[in-house]
Amino acid sequence: MAKEVHSVSEEGYSTTNQIRDFETTVDATGEEAPDTLEALLAAYASCYVPALRVGAEQRDAGDLGRIEIDATGDLNDDDKLESVSFDVTTDADVDDDKKEAIIERADELCKVGDAVKGDLKAEVSIR
Repeated sequence: MAKEVHSVSEEGYSTTNQIRDFETTVDATGEEAPDTLEALLAAYASCYVPALRVGAEQRDAGDLGRIEIDATGDLNDDDKLESVSFDVTTDADVDDDKKEAIIERADELCKVGDAVKGDLKAEVSIR
């Protein structure tokens, strides 16, 4: 199985992405749409939500209810992503031990988190 995205940039730094029947735009300058790192942070946080829900179920913490994530990506001097932090708020009242167990399990489940590890690189060919 594979995931496929078709991306087109006619000019400049804005790219239109066709994802199945959906279309998104990412603008590297951040002027006309979210920039590339904002899009990555949004995808990471969006992936982490279901990972938290499943982690909570699997660690007997119950339903987390509404989940909000404030994602922050700190940049280095080259404006590249250096670190990511999530400030998570839920409706659930979960004790500290369960919170740590949920986070640990969510880290294992989140596919985007796994993909941003340093050893994943695109194989590129130019035609």
